[in-house]
Amino acid sequence: MAAVHHCDVAIVGAGLAGGLIALALRARHPTLDVRLVDEATVVGGNHRWSFFGSDVGDADRWLVDPLVTQRWPDHAIMFPAHARSFPAPYYSIESERLDAVVRRDLPADALMLGHKVLAASATAVVLADGERIEATGVIDVRGLGDLSVLDLGWQKFVGRDLQLAAPHEAPTPVIMDATVAQIDGYRFVYCLPLADDRMFVEDTYYSDTPDIDHATLGARIDQYAGARGWVTDAVVGEESGVLPVAMGGDFEAYWRSTGKVAKAGMRAGMFHPTTGYSLPDAVRTATMIAGRRDFGGIALHDATHAMAKATWAQRGFYRMLDTMLFKAAEPAERYRVLERFYTLSPRLIGRFYAGQSTMTDKARVLTGKPPVPIGRAVRAILGADLRTGA
Repeated sequence: MAAVHHCDVAIVGAGLAGGLIALALRARHPTLDVRLVDEATVVGGNHRWSFFGSDVGDADRWLVDPLVTQRWPDHAIMFPAHARSFPAPYYSIESERLDAVVRRDLPADALMLGHKVLAASATAVVLADGERIEATGVIDVRGLGDLSVLDLGWQKFVGRDLQLAAPHEAPTPVIMDATVAQIDGYRFVYCLPLADDRMFVEDTYYSDTPDIDHATLGARIDQYAGARGWVTDAVVGEESGVLPVAMGGDFEAYWRSTGKVAKAGMRAGMFHPTTGYSLPDAVRTATMIAGRRDFGGIALHDATHAMAKATWAQRGFYRMLDTMLFKAAEPAERYRVLERFYTLSPRLIGRFYAGQSTMTDKARVLTGKPPVPIGRAVRAILGADLRTGA
């Protein structure tokens, strides 16, 4: 007979959000029987997650600090009309580090990796090999739900970790270098100095389509490195991704598309509408769950649904800006929206990325000469309201 595993909490999906929940539960409830389940054999896949210091609240730093692999005291941006440095910290987490910390902190039997999941409910997980997990509560963190119910643009990228033949002499991360040719929407290059002779270079697009031509983007990375005078000895690693940029849609339909089970991460719709990044929300969700005492399946569902629903409701402003970016700005001119944004206060920018913009911040973003034709912006916003019933 196929085995049946019993536990308190089963986390289905060993990506960033799932790994953080497992670590948070282990830290706050060391006697809780937690299982982390994934088809992959490693935690976190092949990814790098970077974040600003203001993205994570002081009360939650305990969860991410052990995972950080690189720290920088400042970061910079570059646009055709201006360049600017921000004296604010920036951090990066590598998936290998997440995997190592999870394996260090959790008991060996908590990791059920290499197990394909067929289905998950609020209290059970069915595996492809016939085995089954019965849990007090299940949290589904297996990536995206049904995106067809959302109105989306896309942020897509290919990044390469370059081992250079000589020191690059560029110690500051460049979050956006938009001085490059504007192709396929808003394009910028992202550079992280990992060591004196290593540079992570990512070619990124805010595009109308999710399609990636890996060979073409790889060639553009090579061209960019060459233009900077960086000679590549070897490509140490490569990653790519496509993140949704939300302009609107039906949140409840998105939530229902993956069943009545607790959710976190992208599956819960917990991502910044403009950047597509999920790390700040993943941290907040993990610490919220770890602060609970009731781990029943329905109670977990209700708690994660309430958090995701409230977060979606609070972020209508960002979805409106995304609508202006994708519907009102010509693709080759989209960079002007971000160029203007980066002339604003560093604290305002930090709150924007953290998804914590104040009413004053929102007014400041919308005042002044608009970087897109005002008539087109109004039509885009009104059209979005009609589509979503807002």
